[in-house]
Amino acid sequence: MSTAGVAYQVLDGRAAVGKAEDMLALAHEVDAGAGEELDRQFRVWCRQPGFVLAEARHGGFLVGYGCGTPLRPSTSWWRGLTTPLPAEFTTEHQGRTFALTQLLVRAAWRRQGIATELYRLVMVGRPEERGTLTVPPGAAAAQSAFRAWGWHKVARTQGEDPESAVLDVLVTSLPVSLPGS
Repeated sequence: MSTAGVAYQVLDGRAAVGKAEDMLALAHEVDAGAGEELDRQFRVWCRQPGFVLAEARHGGFLVGYGCGTPLRPSTSWWRGLTTPLPAEFTTEHQGRTFALTQLLVRAAWRRQGIATELYRLVMVGRPEERGTLTVPPGAAAAQSAFRAWGWHKVARTQGEDPESAVLDVLVTSLPVSLPGS
C-alpha cells in the first residue's frame, strides 16, 4: 500500500466537530481503552480557540488524523503529574504551549509517512513557545518518532482514577522542524 491517493485536509474546530463521529470511531479502533471521556474531551477541544485538526483520507475513508489546541491559563494539563514540576514550568499564559492531543493512523496505513504529514500539518508554523503531548511509555514507535522530531520527556501523568493509564509527558520547543525539511 502506498500513500498515493491519500488526501489531507486541515480543519478548524467548527469543521472538526461535524466529523467527530468518524474521528472518534478511529480513536476507539486504534486505542481499545479510549472511552467516553475521550468522546467528551474531543468535543471540548473542538470548541477551544486555536484548535486544529488534520485528517488523512483515501477515497473518502479516514486513515488517520492529528489534532491539538493551545493550552489556556486555566488548563488542567499539568494536574496529575506523578512527580510535580516547578510552577514556572507548569504555569500557562496565552501563547505559551500548544498541546498535540492526538496523532493516530489506522494500523494498515502505518509506516507510510502519514503520521509525519499529519504532524507537519498540525505543528509546523505554530506560534506558541513550546509543544506538549502525552504518550504511553510502552508505545515504542510513537516514542521513537517523537524523539526523532525533537521531543523529550519531562514527567509522567496519571488521571484521578487509579485504574487510568500512566502516560509520559513530552515537550518540545516551537517552531518545530522535521528532519529533511
